[in-house]
Amino acid sequence: MKRNHTNRNMIVTFDGTSIKKGIVISFIILLMTFLLSGVLTSLKPEYRLTSSSINDLTKNIDSEAFLQLLGAENRFFISALPQEAEPIKLSSIMFKVLTSINPDDPRSLLGRELPGFSLYDSEIVVAGDGTNYTNMPYESPPPTEVLEQEREASISKNDVVNNSEEGDPKDPPTLTTGDKKVVYIYNTHNTESYLPLLDGETDMNRAFHSKANITIVSELLGKALQGEGIGSQIEQASVQDNLKQKGWNYSKSYSASRTLVESAMANNRNLNYIIDIHRDTQRKGVTTININNKSYAKVAFIIGGENPTAEKNEKLATEFHTLLQKKYPGLSRGIFEQGGKGFNGVYNQDLSNNAMLIELGGVDNNLTELKNTVNAIADVFSEYYWQAEKVDGTTEAQEQ
Repeated sequence: MKRNHTNRNMIVTFDGTSIKKGIVISFIILLMTFLLSGVLTSLKPEYRLTSSSINDLTKNIDSEAFLQLLGAENRFFISALPQEAEPIKLSSIMFKVLTSINPDDPRSLLGRELPGFSLYDSEIVVAGDGTNYTNMPYESPPPTEVLEQEREASISKNDVVNNSEEGDPKDPPTLTTGDKKVVYIYNTHNTESYLPLLDGETDMNRAFHSKANITIVSELLGKALQGEGIGSQIEQASVQDNLKQKGWNYSKSYSASRTLVESAMANNRNLNYIIDIHRDTQRKGVTTININNKSYAKVAFIIGGENPTAEKNEKLATEFHTLLQKKYPGLSRGIFEQGGKGFNGVYNQDLSNNAMLIELGGVDNNLTELKNTVNAIADVFSEYYWQAEKVDGTTEAQEQ
């Protein structure tokens, strides 16, 4: 019997066109990857994609939205959401990320369209009594002709600071830092002044002077702190003169003052608190308050939003604001975060976790109001300082 064997062979055919398409697509993808990499690495540093630029893209997404996105993968994060939280809308999130426009905040759109409107594009971190987005602190640079001319002042700096008529004499402080100067006070915009200090001046845009200016407030604060037993170092160098010598414009003021702060900190390791004092441009109705039949110039705390240590600086400002509110209700206008176009955004606060920028009063506040506020700040600061020293035990206070 013969058996017939049938050979079964598998025949595989390849579509040459599909292979060619795959190779071409792969080549294009590889080429695009190299081109994109080349473009990103050849850009100037300020235009490259960095962690900060990613942060700028994502800062428009609120915390609840982040938690819900994470909760899509891990249900544990959902438990941290408030009960009234609404489901996220991906279309809304993408719109905010791609356009940097927040439909709930018209400033994000108007700030780009209206000249000067971006000056008010700050964030209220902690609002004081009566504080809202219409009366936030802001500063304006002096007209060039004002800086170049010398005008009469109604007061003398030395007379004000050395005047011994301060009411009832105070008892010597129980605690003192001795010979140590632990607070450094300076003025980045040291020519900022107040209209009542200038003879016959009524134009708020001309509230600047080379001698009768914000440095008087710094000297008074240093003297008041000394009365509380806290040694302070007052910067005597003129930041604005430094600007002129370097040929820089007014916007470079913080770069000019930074070298002074760094030098002071390097030469005195005991300096633990850095305070930059400014004058606000808001008018008297916003910057003045009556407490127990005494008129005070209100204060505001500014945080640099582009400062890497902003959270720590904010913590200090918040604690100080809270103490002020307890002892002098309404004296603090609150805490404001500034950054972006039109702002320095750092304010030298990256040099110390204990750095503060204080707007003390506005263009209309008089010397009596400024003195009252300086004494209030010294009173509250001494309470904060000695309590912090007691907790940390970092400085040996001398008892009188």
